[in-house]
Amino acid sequence: MIYLDHNATTPPAPEVLAAMLPVLSGVWANSSSQHGPGQDAKRALGAARATVARVLGCKPVEVIFTSGATEANHLAVRGLLAAAASGRSRVVFSSVEHAGHLRLARALADAGVQVDWMPVLANGTLDLAAAQTLIGPDLALVSLMAANNETGVLMPVAQVAALAHAAGALLHVDATQLVGKLPFHFADSGADAVSLSAHKFQGPKGTGALLLRQGLPFVPQTLGSQERGRRGGTENLAGIVGMATALELLGDVNLEAKRQAQLRDALENGLTRALPETHIWSRQVPRLPGTSYLRFGQLSVDVVLQRLERLGVAASSGAACSSGGSAPSHVLTAMGVPADEALAAVRFSLGATSTLAEVNHLLQALPPLLAPLLHEERLTAP
Repeated sequence: MIYLDHNATTPPAPEVLAAMLPVLSGVWANSSSQHGPGQDAKRALGAARATVARVLGCKPVEVIFTSGATEANHLAVRGLLAAAASGRSRVVFSSVEHAGHLRLARALADAGVQVDWMPVLANGTLDLAAAQTLIGPDLALVSLMAANNETGVLMPVAQVAALAHAAGALLHVDATQLVGKLPFHFADSGADAVSLSAHKFQGPKGTGALLLRQGLPFVPQTLGSQERGRRGGTENLAGIVGMATALELLGDVNLEAKRQAQLRDALENGLTRALPETHIWSRQVPRLPGTSYLRFGQLSVDVVLQRLERLGVAASSGAACSSGGSAPSHVLTAMGVPADEALAAVRFSLGATSTLAEVNHLLQALPPLLAPLLHEERLTAP
């Protein structure tokens, strides 16, 4: 199988599995317990926390371990909003956030919170001029993804942070797609809170973190003594050790990003040469190195994915959490893409295990399957 759905999840690295197994079999005690086995678990938890902090450029006390980015997003937005100063009750989200995060925004609105939306331009980048008009003295929090999970477009985190802080507001960043793919340093990011998930960079599912700037007022949403009282519940030690191991394995992120970008460009150039009807969204703006979001004419994404399945290629129609339905992508809709074109969207996302041989195989095998369909589409077009 050729796996080109790394934005959905990544295969766990062998080293990650090797690091987790001894924890599952030998360091299984509760790290809150005072006995010897419990203290062994506590030391392992502390070591993993120190590794996560070192790699991500934050202090160990700023790391809150969670079950993943979705929980971290909820903790950040709800916890910071609940602690906001009097008169600051408004939250701003971008219109292209992950589908799960949009549900949180709508739930807040249903509960009476004033929620506003920052639009994007036709190329998928954030409309900074519009964002500036929404960021004012009554604002508690801006919540913005660092990189879009469908288009791969990089968002202007530093600029939005400057706008938010100038207005006395905070910035939460969903860095789920960025961490592990491009360099990231919490202290230098400008963000006040950052969410991430281990399974996006060859770590285990069910493990993530919220990085929360030290000293910020914050109201816990899950009560308990763990994580300095900020997130109750016994920590998933094996998963946390696996996440720390995956972060250590990243090495030179810039070097790997360059490799993936070369593979992506080879894929896109080959497809547009072989199938001129290929349209690639957000190609001319900064984006993740391994993400390609495109359509083949207006061929239904279901038809294209069926052909890819025959070839043993795993791809997707967009976000794994929202694909499979008949509605067009909310990201493409926000970009002004017509519904018939959005319903043709296919996402290829490469990762650390992707190879040039896989790209070349796809370029040899896919065009002959799609060319007759595109020819028929041309003949039947009005």
